[in-house]
Amino acid sequence: MLRIGICDDQLNARDALRFELEKILRDESEQIVYEFSTGASAVRWLEKHPGEIDLLFLDVEMDGISGMDAAAQIRNFDKEICLVFVTGYTDYVFDGYKVNALDYVIKPASAKKLLDVLKRVREQLSDKYDKTFSFKNPEGTYRLPLSNIAYFYSDKRKVNIVCTSRERSLSYSFYGKLDEVEAKLSHAFVRIHQRYLVNPAHVERIGSENITIAGACLPMSRALKESAAVKLAKAMLEVELS
Repeated sequence: MLRIGICDDQLNARDALRFELEKILRDESEQIVYEFSTGASAVRWLEKHPGEIDLLFLDVEMDGISGMDAAAQIRNFDKEICLVFVTGYTDYVFDGYKVNALDYVIKPASAKKLLDVLKRVREQLSDKYDKTFSFKNPEGTYRLPLSNIAYFYSDKRKVNIVCTSRERSLSYSFYGKLDEVEAKLSHAFVRIHQRYLVNPAHVERIGSENITIAGACLPMSRALKESAAVKLAKAMLEVELS
């Protein structure tokens, strides 16, 4: 799955790039899902929807916030998204290194250049997919790095996700079953209770009846306490030694 965004303040430019991309995208697994007419709107939307876009084509020369300034703001909260600048000039090529841009596309974009960009993005994302968790809710489709997820917890028909990073804590929810999440992530997460599935890398303390994780105290059930404590202790030790 490859989800693409286009940011350009010129409608004709967005249409031209979308037309060229649609000719070379792979079936329904690759889609242009969002278009932005300003750098500011792209920054605001991406900050609220982490992981929903894998690749953003960003025009450098835009009114208001330039593409380069927008990229710098995006990198403050998203280090993973692939950024490709679209420009009519070659003057900005070296500036792209400051924001870890994947590449530059000179207008008008050629199919050959776009194919090369997509190939590199596919290769870069192939390893990333195994280290993320994807889900959908009414607000959109999300793909979150497993390393940022502290724990999952169930509440009636919903599964809630608590994420932490150096910058902030966030929570998300979607309709589903915790058993299904556990089946997908049993290699990386530990079930401590009927309602809780936790990431050992975020566990701060293991008690006799509970654990502390991301500032919260979560109970361990009697049925799972012994096996969960062993798994957590082993995982925490491995993280400490790595």
